[in-house]
Amino acid sequence: MTLKAINPEVYVAEDTVVRIGAPLLKTLEDRVHDTERKRVRVCAHKDVSDKLHEMFVVYVKETYVRPNKHLGKDESLHIIRGAADFIFFDEDGNMTDVVFLGEYGSDREFYCRVPQNVWHTLIIRSDEIVIHEATPGPFRREDTLFADWGPLEGDTEAVGAFIDTLESGIADFKAANRA
Repeated sequence: MTLKAINPEVYVAEDTVVRIGAPLLKTLEDRVHDTERKRVRVCAHKDVSDKLHEMFVVYVKETYVRPNKHLGKDESLHIIRGAADFIFFDEDGNMTDVVFLGEYGSDREFYCRVPQNVWHTLIIRSDEIVIHEATPGPFRREDTLFADWGPLEGDTEAVGAFIDTLESGIADFKAANRA
């Protein structure tokens, strides 16, 4: 598979027929540790204007995904390897739902469809996670909004406090939904 580097976090598959296998995922897993934001992806679509965008994304446990939402676009995630908690929020940043995601064969869900205009984030539970993500194109940066109530990437103290708050909310969610 021939990859073109867009930046250290983003690669585009250049082959006419895109195929993803364990060797390519291993390459991504090796590269993720060298990225500043601890994330790396290979895009199966060729261009930001394509009608379907499919990505294979690798995050590590330390990756912080700032809460965001996508205007007018659903997205779906399929977990290939690893585990994460996918957290949903209302407009004020109150947790509304948690989907416990893991690879097929685990005790977690392996697929989640995210509705358009819904705030969401991930907490990575495994050392690394590999996700197949799909969403309609074209990509327009202005279609992704970041929550004002979610700390900026790089603000280590605020991110740590935010994650602690999420962990408490997840524990409450689990307790409430076991009854």
